[in-house]
Amino acid sequence: MSKKRLKTIDDVRRYLADLINRLEESTSGKVDGALAGRLAYISNILLGAIKDSDIERRIASLEDRMK
Repeated sequence: MSKKRLKTIDDVRRYLADLINRLEESTSGKVDGALAGRLAYISNILLGAIKDSDIERRIASLEDRMK
């Protein structure tokens, strides 16, 4: 599995869509179901961190404008 850059919500969306597609093709042995579950769980945590980071950046920008 190659390294993926997951820095945006759209990156995570594409990653999860790819993971789901590969899991559906698991008859070829590409993705283990347990591994897919763990990766999806971790992706959800990462997604929350990306959202929080985006909100934090936007608030900082608004605070700078108000100064």
